[in-house]
Amino acid sequence: MSIFEKLESNVRTYSRSFPAVFEKAKNALLYNEEGKRYIDFFAGAGSLNYGHNPPEVSAALIAYLQEDAILLSLDKETRAKKEFLEQFSDLILTPRNLEYRVQFTGPTGANAIEAALKLSRTVKKRRGIIAFTNAFHGLTQGALSITSNSYYRNNFSLQDACVSFMPYDSYFGPEHNTASFLRRMLEDPSSGIDIPAAIILEAIQAEGGVNVASRDWLEEIQQICIDFDILLIVDDIQVGNGRSGSFFSFEDAGISPDIVVMAKSIGGGLPMSLVLIKPEHDQWKPGEHTGTFRGNNLAFVASISLLNYWKDDGLKDAVIRKSQIVQDRLQNIANQYKEMNMEVRGKGLIQGLKIPEEGFSRKVSKNAFKQGLIIETAGSYNEVLKLLPPLTIEDELLLEGLDIIEKSVKQSFESQEEQA
Repeated sequence: MSIFEKLESNVRTYSRSFPAVFEKAKNALLYNEEGKRYIDFFAGAGSLNYGHNPPEVSAALIAYLQEDAILLSLDKETRAKKEFLEQFSDLILTPRNLEYRVQFTGPTGANAIEAALKLSRTVKKRRGIIAFTNAFHGLTQGALSITSNSYYRNNFSLQDACVSFMPYDSYFGPEHNTASFLRRMLEDPSSGIDIPAAIILEAIQAEGGVNVASRDWLEEIQQICIDFDILLIVDDIQVGNGRSGSFFSFEDAGISPDIVVMAKSIGGGLPMSLVLIKPEHDQWKPGEHTGTFRGNNLAFVASISLLNYWKDDGLKDAVIRKSQIVQDRLQNIANQYKEMNMEVRGKGLIQGLKIPEEGFSRKVSKNAFKQGLIIETAGSYNEVLKLLPPLTIEDELLLEGLDIIEKSVKQSFESQEEQA
């Protein structure tokens, strides 16, 4: 029995899917204790968009530590926080004509979601929240209440959550307009759905199965929020920071959320989360939502270095180019196994291959790991292979990882045929 099995809680999950003791990492590569190399198509569940140990981050952190600079500051003002806010404003908000206040919360996505829910209820003086099918927003009590998957919800009492779930875009197929359905439910005083404080959504549902909302749907949801005086919250925790190509996942739709939640890659692999709040909604009283590690200055330093990627369109263009490589290759795999009704979906460098047959995607993931590729599954039944490589992955590693996926699909298919 390993020390992990002996002492670590049963709640651990990824160590079961990827059983190895990892020791080193660089950009899109991980190495275990024996030196075996793995290509990373997981990227810390989207926390490592800029790769493992970016050299500019390592250099900045070492220099900062050698200065005996501030590590933990709660919400006190520090040079590192000042420089982060200036950089974030200059490179992200101002070029996009976005005006937001920045709230630093405890450094997890779930904590930032909790803050967004609390604030929206304070601003609108209503308790209700509308979330969507296949949503995933975290597993703390408030975040869990707006997460739809019953695997996470069943053992916990959420009776007083005041949350209603509505169908996401194309939930019933592309021919059904679920935004119109939502509007009708809010218009009808006998629908049983009260006007909520906020509607929260992911422009791309990652854990939910790589479901991409259309521009038209996002625009309609924003208009519903305007018409019914509802706050629009966008959870950009996993699909922000360039994952879709643009810095924010909702940019291409031209919408302007009231609140945006960010975490994961905003800290460059170090714990950090943000809630972006339109100024008129920044109605917090001092100390109403705190968190000891909201002043993680090492994360500020790391983020400052990585925000430089957004001085031009180089990273965005690279993501779009690589996404086409991935889509073409996945479609080629799907075409080889037409009887399995595979479906390619995604945007930017979050791509999915839906394989409806029960358990097949998990078999592919397991076979891929044996061949040196880390890739996870997503969706209601874990039926979607989810590709989430670092945005900075080298072309040759991207192609090698896709080769492994193709081989793993073939192995899983042939194994299944032999058992039939």
